[in-house]
Amino acid sequence: MVLYEDILREFQKKRVRYVIVGGIAVNLLGSFRNTADLDILVEMTDANLAKVVTVLKKKGYRVKQPVDPMGIADKKTREDWIHNKHMKAFNFYKEEELKEVDIIIDTPVPYARARKNVKLIRGGGLTLPVVSLKDLIRMKKDTGRALDKVDIEQLKMVQKLRGRG
Repeated sequence: MVLYEDILREFQKKRVRYVIVGGIAVNLLGSFRNTADLDILVEMTDANLAKVVTVLKKKGYRVKQPVDPMGIADKKTREDWIHNKHMKAFNFYKEEELKEVDIIIDTPVPYARARKNVKLIRGGGLTLPVVSLKDLIRMKKDTGRALDKVDIEQLKMVQKLRGRG
């Protein structure tokens, strides 16, 4: 988590509406998984996405796509990218530090649901909004990736150990 602490602190300061998902969420929820990127599910409003892009650009992140990253903060442009370019996630990277942040677009668990079921985890002066076990399992269920199948089994074990499974 230390890798992305600067971004998460800035998100907190700017009141970005997001939920941590993906491999880091797997770790924060009690299972071990080596991961190098930060996956986030965000409220898909222009204002919120503009805050996300501004924070990431300020921290030195760029996009691989030949587009202005602020385009994701424009509803019309965003919908074009989703419907006509089949955007599933919007990736930012910081090459010199080998860091990546993915804004998840296509998911069976929308932001509103994830936020409703969020688990708040405190650490290092931060309160991190992390997707629930149930929602994370749902997000990973239909990907077909072998890694996600392993994650699901481990997350189900965590549920069972916590008496919810």
